[in-house]
Amino acid sequence: MKKILVTGSNGQLGSEIRKRATSFSGFNFTFTDIEELDLTNASAVNEFFNQNSFDVCINCAAYTAVDRAEDDRELALLVNFEAVQTLAETCQQHAVFLIHVSTDYVFDGRNYKPYDETEPPSPNSYYGLTKLKGEEAVFSFCDNAIIIRTSWLYSSYGNNFVKTMLRLGKEKNQIGVVADQIGTPTYAGDLAASILKIITKHEDKKLNKIYHFSNEGAISWYDFAQAIMEVANLDCKVNPIESKDFPAKANRPFYSVLNKARIKKDFNIEIPYWLDSLKIVLNELR
Repeated sequence: MKKILVTGSNGQLGSEIRKRATSFSGFNFTFTDIEELDLTNASAVNEFFNQNSFDVCINCAAYTAVDRAEDDRELALLVNFEAVQTLAETCQQHAVFLIHVSTDYVFDGRNYKPYDETEPPSPNSYYGLTKLKGEEAVFSFCDNAIIIRTSWLYSSYGNNFVKTMLRLGKEKNQIGVVADQIGTPTYAGDLAASILKIITKHEDKKLNKIYHFSNEGAISWYDFAQAIMEVANLDCKVNPIESKDFPAKANRPFYSVLNKARIKKDFNIEIPYWLDSLKIVLNELR
């Protein structure tokens, strides 16, 4: 029976993995968050791995407050880089296969076609920089690891864009949403299912690759908000606005659509269309 450690398990992705874990009888899951395992404490991480045996570690822990990271740089770097390095080193020492989750924000968004894994990263926010440094740490210190970059994550758990739009749609008659940033919403449940499939297909051989995962399709935040209002039957008008008119401390990529051909080919993964997955989550939130 494979032993799987999931860190940051109280977040959106970790919660979706937990929900699906009972269907995988061949796996023994251990779910931790900061209360059980503080990844920023290197000695605690080493002690935890010495006391427990794992075959796979899925790292869902991250500092994700994009705007706050511009000021809270020390903590963002600690969580997204230093803690990741500690985890990578520890996984290497204990022969644990590491799956680390990263972001489309490692790109500056100046591309004209979907980013594949060979595109050179160039983050334009401090959050994106810390996530890129985390990626570099994974491959510098662990020779059996994959990185999965994703985008615009949401689910019925935690705080996210979908929940914010639902709240605003009930409170306001109209709202303004950025229309000049293009990407793809990703249902955390679809990503969780794909990660679990990767684990079932992973053989006992070393793997060092980056993969991209998001739902299929490409839209703006405005389009996403419009769809949320329509599917949820909310009588709230969504007005398109430009990024320059929306007060945000951190820069966002204007285009961060991800090319998912590699993950689909290597693991035979079928990825749902973004609108189909949105309907599933909105149904859960009713």
